[in-house]
Amino acid sequence: MLFSRDIGIDLGTATTSVCIKGKGIIMREPSVVAYDVRTDEVKAVGTAAKEMIGRTPGSIVAVRPLKNGVIADFDVTAAMLKRFIKDSQKGSIFSRSRVIVSIPAGVTEVESRAVYDAVKQAGGTEVDLLEVPVAAAIGAGLPINDPTGFMIVDIGGGTTEIAIISLGGIVTAQSVRQAGDQMDEAIINYVRRKHRLVIGERTAEEIKIKLGSCLAYDGEGKMEISGRNVDESLPKSIVITASEVRDALRPVVDKIVDAIKNTLEKTPPELAADILNNGITLTGAGAELRGIAGYIAGETEFSVNVAENPADCVVLGTLKKLDEESGFDSYVFRRGKQYR
Repeated sequence: MLFSRDIGIDLGTATTSVCIKGKGIIMREPSVVAYDVRTDEVKAVGTAAKEMIGRTPGSIVAVRPLKNGVIADFDVTAAMLKRFIKDSQKGSIFSRSRVIVSIPAGVTEVESRAVYDAVKQAGGTEVDLLEVPVAAAIGAGLPINDPTGFMIVDIGGGTTEIAIISLGGIVTAQSVRQAGDQMDEAIINYVRRKHRLVIGERTAEEIKIKLGSCLAYDGEGKMEISGRNVDESLPKSIVITASEVRDALRPVVDKIVDAIKNTLEKTPPELAADILNNGITLTGAGAELRGIAGYIAGETEFSVNVAENPADCVVLGTLKKLDEESGFDSYVFRRGKQYR
């Protein structure tokens, strides 16, 4: 299409990444929108909005419009996408946008249609949907078009996507709502239960990044954190150790392992043999958690590899898909149905 720009979007629960054909990744922003509840006016999007969480006056609300990988607030999601698409067009002579956007493999037709409609409302003139496990596998450099089986585990913000891929398509897949957000929640609950301290999402995320692990490691540290004491409702500081954080995260990681085992049980024998040879590939920001590859390997008895730049695999796969596409159709196919 003349005067159009091809855009790829990894629409994540925690982070949205945007890439442009011929330019690469141009944007990584938190999937957060701050808006005035009285006027519905969007005040900030992305990093600026995330910094407002827990600090806004009563009339301004900072929200994450996606939950567990799907749209929870359609209008706010559309507003966020509109801002991201508009920013990606700055300095460009192109006035139209052709968009590929990633979606979880386990979403319903209604949920996938909601993503499609939101991107269209945000300014996408032609829209295609790409399932997250396929995008992640492409971004990880796996030869998914070969007649052999590969297992991809993408640990994102709201969901973990697990899929067996062969001949360019998904053979079996499972989406579980156990990922980065649930890890943060587990830390919040642990600190409240063990130390009688209330902390926020941002503090929990910082603890996860600095101390989080699945296996013991050399040089384990500790961290001083502050919050509100449950009993006295007064500010208080405590010290939390890496061992405690590991205990807090274990239930979430174990649920991911159980989902991996369940997916393996549904895998055809021939492909299971391929996965035994090829191993399991981890992608997503959650793959950067210390020791998670070794822990999954120990629990499944399969070799486990973490992809290079795991947090960017989905958007990089979308970018490669953009480079492959010579053009878009006037409709998008989604499991045999077409959206015009």
